[in-house]
Amino acid sequence: MKRSLFLLLILTFLLAACGKEIETNMDEEVENFEFITQDNQTLSLEDLKGSWWVADFIFTNCTTVCLPMTSNMAELQRKMKEEDINASLVSFTVDPDIDTPEVLKAYASSYGADFSNWTFLTGYAPETIKGFSVNSFRSIVEPPPEDSNQVTHGTSFYLIDPEGKIIKRYSGVDSQSIEEIIDDLKIVN
Repeated sequence: MKRSLFLLLILTFLLAACGKEIETNMDEEVENFEFITQDNQTLSLEDLKGSWWVADFIFTNCTTVCLPMTSNMAELQRKMKEEDINASLVSFTVDPDIDTPEVLKAYASSYGADFSNWTFLTGYAPETIKGFSVNSFRSIVEPPPEDSNQVTHGTSFYLIDPEGKIIKRYSGVDSQSIEEIIDDLKIVN
């Protein structure tokens, strides 16, 4: 009897560990999109369906939050390779008038981006990315103040599931979020 109870306890523990799920804090659908990549190709929501991806919003002449955000995304990409995690990274520019595909490619290259799973997107009007960010990601995008060239935007990373649903938001400026994202991606990979 004691042995059966012990085995049942072990089995329960193992099943509970296998059933680990991501603790979500969002439940938003990503609006359909088709934008231009750093390689002058198109990437759409449909292209990303079927796989997990992490998104953020940045711009190349940002002098504040984009620096740690892009560094953190580069570190996330490095750790995903180390852990053999299959997911995509997508960075949307919030300054598409300046951030042409060529500008984005140079910017991404300066951070050591591997374009095999990290894509930088542009090719839309500023109003389009503002609406896309607000409607899908519940994140602000505002044009620069009159005396500045710095676009106001959110600083989060977002985890999107294979159906195109945003399930979790993380701090994009806090490097400790990288481990949390890796842990969550391990659950689904």
